[in-house]
Amino acid sequence: MYQNDFRAVGYPVRLYSGQDALEHLPAELKRHRARRAFVVSGRTVSRKTDLVSRIRRIGGADIAGVFDEMAKESPLSAILAARDAARAANADLLIAVGSGSVIQATRVVAILLAESMPPEHLCTQYPEHGPAISPKLLAPKMPIINVLTAATSAQNRAGSAVKNPAMDHRMEFFDPKTRPAAVFWDAGALLTAPPRLALTTGVSVLWRAIMNSGATRMTPLVEGDRLQALRLASHALARVQDPHDAAPRIALCAAAYLQNRDADDGGALMEKHWVGRVVYAFAAALFNAQSHVTQGEANAALTPTMMRHFGERDPDAMCGIARALGVWNDDDAREDAVERAAAEIERLFSEAGMPVRLSQLNIPRDCLAVVLDNSLKNFNADPKREFVRERDKLRAALEAAW
Repeated sequence: MYQNDFRAVGYPVRLYSGQDALEHLPAELKRHRARRAFVVSGRTVSRKTDLVSRIRRIGGADIAGVFDEMAKESPLSAILAARDAARAANADLLIAVGSGSVIQATRVVAILLAESMPPEHLCTQYPEHGPAISPKLLAPKMPIINVLTAATSAQNRAGSAVKNPAMDHRMEFFDPKTRPAAVFWDAGALLTAPPRLALTTGVSVLWRAIMNSGATRMTPLVEGDRLQALRLASHALARVQDPHDAAPRIALCAAAYLQNRDADDGGALMEKHWVGRVVYAFAAALFNAQSHVTQGEANAALTPTMMRHFGERDPDAMCGIARALGVWNDDDAREDAVERAAAEIERLFSEAGMPVRLSQLNIPRDCLAVVLDNSLKNFNADPKREFVRERDKLRAALEAAW
């Protein structure tokens, strides 16, 4: 059934895709009157590929400097160093070159360059009792351009998660003024990503498309976004590890972009059924605690078990997921949907070479206690702090996923 009462919002962004898409970069710099653009990347992209050198060549004198020490999960120490380097370069525009971590980190760099308060006061606050509070960040932010090396839903959003060893959960920042002015899906840039990275990021895109298919009510715009995102991600995943073909990688970028657009078109950024929420919270806590685990691997390892443990709480959503996966139809028994969906997800991810149990992730079993504790402080997954009351059930499910 369509939800016809909705609000849709469009945000200005220019998107460049395909072979040599980066050749449009000088026009974007000129459009924003940027003469001191500053590049943020990780070491691998900067030192083991020619992508940053290519951007410097294309941008010419308008590239003021590069910070290439950004690490996985956007550690606060690296963000502070990038902020200082951008400030020293008198940057007037930021270019994020990478996937999720670098793009999220660059947003926080823009926030810290503009705001006067320390980072701990600018991130989401978690009172001991009551819902989380996201501060309003009012200072103007400099433009950001995102150059993707892998598909990511971070590409055109406004929120960021930051790793801070001094805190028992990720720092979460949100500022709509950090949405990018332009996004590049350059074929050569996307082919710099190793095949395994392209696969794991693609799995994250497909996972979200599957979870979103459990929506019980959608606007007509959201339905179109989600159906196409699922189709693109499903077809692209089998080919995304080809080191010479950028087409499936661009398709996954498009799927992730549509997933973001569906939130702007009136959909939920993340569907609020229990399976999606629990996997999201556990996965974030897991890859934050274990640096070698990717989000895609965590999602794959957790989802079948979490569906079997929590799917019955949202039977309509599970029927929608099973229907979208082609393993259930309206004439089948509703109680069959959970197991059929869980088994199909397990098959899809296993055949793609992804783990479907936590024990396959090469992590110590005793880290599950930390994962559980940290998952209880995830604003996006649990804004009303419901997980605290479900601690014992969450622990049992996490142990079962081993």
